[in-house]
Amino acid sequence: MTPASRKLLFGTAGVPLSTPAASTLAAIEHIKRLKLDCLEVEFVRGVRMGSDTAREIARQAEALGIRLSVHAPYYINLNSPEQGKRLASQERLTASARLARLLGAKSVVFHCGYYGQDTPEQAFETVRAGLGNVLSMLRAEKNPVILRPETMGKTSQFGSLDEVLLLCREMEGLLPCLDFSHLHARGPGNNSYRDFLKVLRKVEKKLGRTAIEDIHVHISGILYGEKGEIKHLDLNKSDLNFDSWVQVMTDLGAAGSVVCESPNLEKDALMLKNMYESYARKSATRR
Repeated sequence: MTPASRKLLFGTAGVPLSTPAASTLAAIEHIKRLKLDCLEVEFVRGVRMGSDTAREIARQAEALGIRLSVHAPYYINLNSPEQGKRLASQERLTASARLARLLGAKSVVFHCGYYGQDTPEQAFETVRAGLGNVLSMLRAEKNPVILRPETMGKTSQFGSLDEVLLLCREMEGLLPCLDFSHLHARGPGNNSYRDFLKVLRKVEKKLGRTAIEDIHVHISGILYGEKGEIKHLDLNKSDLNFDSWVQVMTDLGAAGSVVCESPNLEKDALMLKNMYESYARKSATRR
């Protein structure tokens, strides 16, 4: 990322709702028309895209200046009690990274899995071993794609902030996907300027400034209960303090991709981008 491009880029998780045709190619063009900046290609139901299509998408995204990332399938569970499912999960993650490379995407976001009957410590060791196999394969193929374990919103899911940061600290080739809505749902109270700042300072302390200047974020409104996340909501229909979140990101000089996962996708993405640009202008004026 060059100094001139060190800013937050805003986009959607998947094809924007107002896109005329439901395809990734059409979505890239529509993202550009909307004046958004990035798109996360969703392989959440399976890695199904031909190589020629992926290369065409890569050319289009580069020509229009749209940054791409990939979300790997939801079916991944690196801590499954069944070895076959663990191996299949590793294969799905590897396949996602291979296709991400063809797409020109720099990052693959994924869910690590569930604790099941294991302790968090046992789950950590199993997840780390599985990721080690995937990373070894990608290194052998000279695949530069960064894998991004996501912070998860349910207490049954492996993926607390501390677990994700420890994985990223111990394993080269990983950086976090910080889902601030999930962090709020998993531990209600992660919802003020001070709370958001604490999260980002911890990320910087554990992983260095690079993790803030090449950040990858998911955000949406969220409904939650005792066990964490229930479902995503529009930002204005939730209690997420996104105004303070935008302020913290601006004040810290965070740069990278912000992927909106609200049900109304592009409307919330545009709202966040407009807020960010407004705060950035005010910050520049103060300096």
